[in-house]
Amino acid sequence: MDDPGGIFGTTLGLHQKFGKERVFDLPLAENGFTGIAVGAAIVGMRPIVVHMRMDFLPLSMDQIVNHAAKWRYMFGSKQHVPLTIRSIIGRGWGSAAQHSQSLQGLFLHAPGLKLVMPSSAYDVKGLLLASIADPDPVLFIEHRWLYENSEHVPEEMYAIPLGKGIIKRKGKDVTVVAVSYMVFEAMQAAKQLHEKEGIDIEILDMRTINPLDEDLLFASVKKTGRLIIADTGWKTGGITAEIAARVSEKIFSHLKAPIKRVALPDTPTPASPVLEKAYYPGKKEIITAAKRVIHGDENKRSSNG
Repeated sequence: MDDPGGIFGTTLGLHQKFGKERVFDLPLAENGFTGIAVGAAIVGMRPIVVHMRMDFLPLSMDQIVNHAAKWRYMFGSKQHVPLTIRSIIGRGWGSAAQHSQSLQGLFLHAPGLKLVMPSSAYDVKGLLLASIADPDPVLFIEHRWLYENSEHVPEEMYAIPLGKGIIKRKGKDVTVVAVSYMVFEAMQAAKQLHEKEGIDIEILDMRTINPLDEDLLFASVKKTGRLIIADTGWKTGGITAEIAARVSEKIFSHLKAPIKRVALPDTPTPASPVLEKAYYPGKKEIITAAKRVIHGDENKRSSNG
């Protein structure tokens, strides 16, 4: 085990506890070692592969999309691939275009692959154990900024079912569907909106992007009539687009205002701290979106003077 940082501290001490035959580093040959893990899963093991930066996960796209995600379908559900891939996303320290990408939208497009994006320490443990037990391949996506947050996590084993979201904050005016770190930003926005604007937002943490908890999503939107979707990835062709499409297709008549999306602009990530500040959305953009879905054209006119 050569990594002294232990993948941002998440794997520290594992090789001492479980031995070098169960926990080990591999050469930087992403497609190769992911292929080894796919093969191990096919013959009955439950490997966990850690890709420290999601930026380089596309180097394993062939093994993940063409093999792991398709074997169950091609063999009539007689062959499973119980593979868990941990991958880390998120803004770094001027990490720029090749070391800070949130590429979940690419893998959302691949049928047969489950996508998990936790926002809390409690959920990480429960969802990770559920992912490892799942018979199908799971891409488990963690945001590095959430490693700074802490909360009580039970020592005993517990699992959180994949495909089940949770209401992080109840509200009546606007539904905010938040993904990963954006749950934290949405909670900050909710406090300010309630105190300064009297706007009461309901925050949904979907936990799992594929499968998506449509029952939870639709019930909340039917209640509030308004929807904001906040993701850490790009806007075009991403998670915000998919969720907006499903709501528009299935419960459009319940919407009182156009859907708003908070996501990255469609440009590569800048390295400059000044540009980063303008590039990354968060609490401020969620607040602006909430005001617009509540006040509509009146708010736009006032903001334009």
